[in-house]
Order: sequence, then structure tokens, then C-alpha cells
Amino acid sequence: MEAIKEIKAELIALRKEIRYHNNRYYNLDDPEISDYEYDRLMLRLKAIEQEYPELITDDSPTQRVGGTAKREAGVLVAHDVPMLSLEDVFSEGEIRDFVARIQGYVEELGISEPEFVVEEKIDGLSLALRYEKGQLVTALTRGDGVTMGEDVTENARVIEDVVEALKDGPEYLEIRGEVYMTRAAFERTNDRQELLGLKQFANPRNCAAGTLRQLDSRVTKERHLSLFVFNLQAVRGREFATHTDAYEFMKEQGITVIHGYKICRTADQVWEAIQTIGASRSELAYDIDGAVVKLNDLADRETIGATAKVPRWAVAYKYPPEEKETVVRDIELSVGRTGRIAPTAVFDTIQLCGTKVNRATLHNQDFIDQLDIRIGDTVRVYKSGEIIPKIRSVVREKRPAVSAPFIISDICPACGSLVTREPGTADVRCTNPSCPAQQERHIIYFCSREAMDIKGIGESAVVGLVKGGYVKNIADLFRLSRHRDRLIEKGILGKEKGTDKVLSAIEKAKGNEPWRLLTGLGINGIGKTTAKSVMKRFKDIRSLMEATKETLSQVKDIGEVTAAAMAEYFQRTESRQLIAELAELGLKMAIDGKEAATGDDNTGLPLRGLTFVITGKLPAMSRDEAAEFIEEKGGRVSGSISRKTNYLLAGEDAGSKLIKAQTLGVEIIDENELRAMCE
Repeated sequence: MEAIKEIKAELIALRKEIRYHNNRYYNLDDPEISDYEYDRLMLRLKAIEQEYPELITDDSPTQRVGGTAKREAGVLVAHDVPMLSLEDVFSEGEIRDFVARIQGYVEELGISEPEFVVEEKIDGLSLALRYEKGQLVTALTRGDGVTMGEDVTENARVIEDVVEALKDGPEYLEIRGEVYMTRAAFERTNDRQELLGLKQFANPRNCAAGTLRQLDSRVTKERHLSLFVFNLQAVRGREFATHTDAYEFMKEQGITVIHGYKICRTADQVWEAIQTIGASRSELAYDIDGAVVKLNDLADRETIGATAKVPRWAVAYKYPPEEKETVVRDIELSVGRTGRIAPTAVFDTIQLCGTKVNRATLHNQDFIDQLDIRIGDTVRVYKSGEIIPKIRSVVREKRPAVSAPFIISDICPACGSLVTREPGTADVRCTNPSCPAQQERHIIYFCSREAMDIKGIGESAVVGLVKGGYVKNIADLFRLSRHRDRLIEKGILGKEKGTDKVLSAIEKAKGNEPWRLLTGLGINGIGKTTAKSVMKRFKDIRSLMEATKETLSQVKDIGEVTAAAMAEYFQRTESRQLIAELAELGLKMAIDGKEAATGDDNTGLPLRGLTFVITGKLPAMSRDEAAEFIEEKGGRVSGSISRKTNYLLAGEDAGSKLIKAQTLGVEIIDENELRAMCE
């Protein structure tokens, strides 16, 4: 009985995590994990459901297509033919099992001796095109795959590979393809994003999916999407015997179909074709994430049929995560806003998951020591979540004859001051509070959405302001209007209109609530949640400046380390001078009457009086969402672990906070347990 309870609990957690990642991938076009990591989750879920079929539910991710149709992306359109997913397989053995299963249908279902078509699996966004009497009438996305998709016809019309009028179109034709972006088009788009000061896309697939759903088809056109058609969905007024017959007709109509497909009759031929496609991945102009094996005979497909989610006559072989070797040429050290020294490996440029990569973070000295990474080493690099470059390992046999372990210097690379390692952590920090690199990072953080939320001041603007001598500390930001004409002349904040817009945003920021100012001061351990709690207790930053370490330790969300850091900060002469300057410049120092009157009466709320710390990657919520959830239920969220912490809410890659919680005896819970506490 206890074992079944554990199985049920694992099923609930797995299904929830997979639904979360389905939403990130299909609907938000912003995946957090790689296909490989997602596939591991699905394989575990399938294994449990196979062993305990009585626990399969209709809403399980194994029984449904991953996406949903989004009304804001366009008018919803009903599917005439389901746009199903494919069953994923990962080994030669599974491919051979699939071929044998189809061959077994010859006697069981009376199908003909099977032919298989092996073709590339493009990494993009599914699109169905409907033609009536040869004219394109509708283009729709997969949506939920079964009932509804999104009408994106106007955007589809500007894709060069989409044929609007067929030469010899039947009465009705529906075909399915994959919208994708070549690596060259992706690089041009990201270059333009950078030029315009906009957020760059993580990979070609995300960019293609977001572009197809643009409300303005002009944006879609300028990004140069491409399309490969890979299936005949429905036809009236013409008949086709095989998948490849349909391909030949489509090519005659000018439709771009998957190229390089191969007809196979044996398992050996199928596996050889899959290996050939895999070997060509790096030479293609676009990304693929696998190879598709499908039955060629269309009538036999109908006989074999499909489940609610996948056709039985096709599978998708998924290649292992792309990983390449390169040589580390340097290890650069940078200084963050809190003085933390961050090492980054710089290596020969390689192409991974559609983008050029030549840098990867090395985190800290412990990480460097663990892998024993040295300058000159050949390393294996992959992309975590197909987005973030990471070093997996060192190829020891290719290490140069002369090499030395890399040790982070005890001298700050930016100012030459001593650096120290923080007790109980892997972090080393510069000890000089006036370090110029820290100042730049501090000003960037001060202007960020997390802190003062001053629109229009990004990293490049801050660097320009500091190098131009206009800003030496955060108070100087509020004196920038004195240099308006000079700033316009230099173009640091843009032209006249752009500069005035930024100066206006700076002026407006003076009225921000004091918790934003406290957050922006960059005191170690003080994030926005803790800053809010501190301001509720002290009401005025000038009163807070006089608080002792002991007084600060009594605040619910403040641990001893954070209390000591805050007390030390406000005892410094330069800090007190900075606060005086900010007050004189008109920044809001005290919460107003309405805010001050807002008490902490959370009577009746399930988390009333409890303090949480959040760490790691949660399955269904971001950290901000989890913090909001906790606060809505009456709890408090702190940025650091202390003996006053009631619970550590831990997710994947929890890190040092998990170790500290275990040391202090703080109870550790996951997201499901948090929700259970509130039910």
C-alpha cells in the first residue's frame, strides 16, 4: 500500500512537471529544459504507466498532444484532421522493434509488405495549409492538435516557401509542414534585435514560433521564415497510393518538401538512413532534432490507425544532445555588482543548436577544480536546455604537455584590491566597495526592474555614462538632467527624444516606494521581498540607518548574516553620505501613511507567521510566482537561510542554500508540499 502511494505521488509530480514544460515549449515558445531532459521525464512516466496501467488517466501527457490553442495569436480554427505528435524512440533496438511491429501487421491486419520512408525531423513549429481548388485559404498551427489551432494565414502568406496558388490543385488539399528558421536568417534577426536594443532570441526554433504568431505580418516577412512540408493530411478530387507519391505531386506544384528522404525495406536500411541523417546535422543550414520513420503506404496507415496522441505507423528517433569539442583559449574574470568574481571560459567558436558559441560560465573555483579545466584544454561543450552553453568534461588525452591548474587570483582583476572567499560558500569577492567594475554593475542593478525600474537605462547606457564621467555613483543618475545637451550630443541615451524620455523616467523614479531604493542599494542579502519587510518595520530609511545588528536581527525575514551586512553598510561614511545626497535630490525615503497603515494581519491565511526561502528551479512556478503565492497565503519570503527560516522551498539544482538548511535543521519542502500546506 505504501509503495502504491509513492508511485501515485511520483505520477502526480511527473505529470505536473511535464505539463509545465509542455506549456513552456508549445505555448510560450520559451523552453527551460532540453529535449533530452524532457524526453527522460516522458520515458519515466511511460514506464510507470506501462507497469501500472490502471493508473493511466485521460489527461495524462502520454494521452494528449502537448500544446493548447491561444486565442490572442489569432482566430481559433477547428482541425479537420488531427495534427498528432509522434512517438519518440531513442535507440537502435527501439527502431528495430518498430520495424518488426509494422512487419507483423502483414499477416495480422492484411497490409502489404511494408516500405518505410526515413526523413529529417525539422526543429520548428507545425503548420497545416488548406487549399480549395488550388488556392490557399487557411493556415493554422497545431494548437491542441486535436480540436483547435490558431489561424495564422496572413503570416503564412509572407513565407517564401508557402505556395498560394497550385498549378494543378485538386478540389481540396490539406498538407502539414514545419515552419523553421535557417541559422543564417536567425543570426540576421538577432543582429537586428541587438541593433534595436531588443531582447535576442535563444534559438531558431523559439524565434520561428514567435515570429509565426506575430500580429504584424511585416515583422514575419522581414525575418525570412522557411517551410518544409512533410505530410499529406487530406485530399479530395485526387488519389495517392503512397506518401512519396504525394511528395512527387507536391514538388510538381512548387511545394517544398523534406529533401533527402529515403525509401527503406529492412530494419538495417532504416537504421543506416537514420545514421546518415545524424552524421549530416552540422552540415545542414537548419536545425533538426531527429529522424522520422513512417510507413509509405497511405491505405495501410489507415488500417493500422492511431492512438489518441500518436499514429501507430510512425516514430521519431531522437538523437542524443548535441555536444562538440573545442579548445579553451582563456579564462576571463569579471566582477559583479556585489564584488563576486565570475570566471568564464573563452574557447574556439563552435556551432551548437543553431547558434555560434565561444563562451561558457565556469561558476567558481570549486567547479574549475572539479573538472580540472585548464587553459589549452580540449573540452566537450553542450547546451543546457538547448540555450545555455556549459562545459561537460575535459578531454584529458588531448591536454597539452605543458599546462597548469587554473587558480582565481587573490587580486581583483578590475581594481587590484584583495579578494576573499566567503565562509561556507564557493564565492570569492573583491573587498573594495569603490571598485569601478562593481560600480557599473551596481548602477545597472539599481536601474533594473527588480530595483528602481528606470526604463531606458541598460548596460550599454550605464557603461557609456560611467566612462564619460557623468555617473560615479547612483546619486549622479539624478543629476543627469544638468548634462542634457551634452548627452544628446554624445548620443549615450539616444537622440533628443530618447534622452528626454530617459531623463523623465529618472525624475519619475524619485517617487518610487522606499523598498525599491533599499533594494537598489545592493546590500548583500537584501532583495525586493526582504526590503519590503524591512520597510514595513522601520517605515523610513533614515530610521533604518540607525538600527543595530541586534535590532535588525529581530525582523522576521532577516538572518544574522544579512543583519550584519545591512548594519555594516549603513555605518560606512560613504553610505550615509549617499543616502543624504539621495534625500536632498528628492527621492522618497519614507513610506506614506496608506502604506504604513497596511499591517500584517494575515489571520486565517494558511501560511501566516511562516518564513520561507526559495532555491532551485521549481517544476511549475518561477521563483517570483512562488514568492507571490506564499505572500498571498500569509507567509513571508526571505532571501537568505537563518535559524528563523521555517521552510526551504527547494527545486532542481538547489545548491548551497539546501546544504545550509540541512545544517541548520530547517525543514525542506517541494512545490507539491507547499501547495498541500495551503489546501
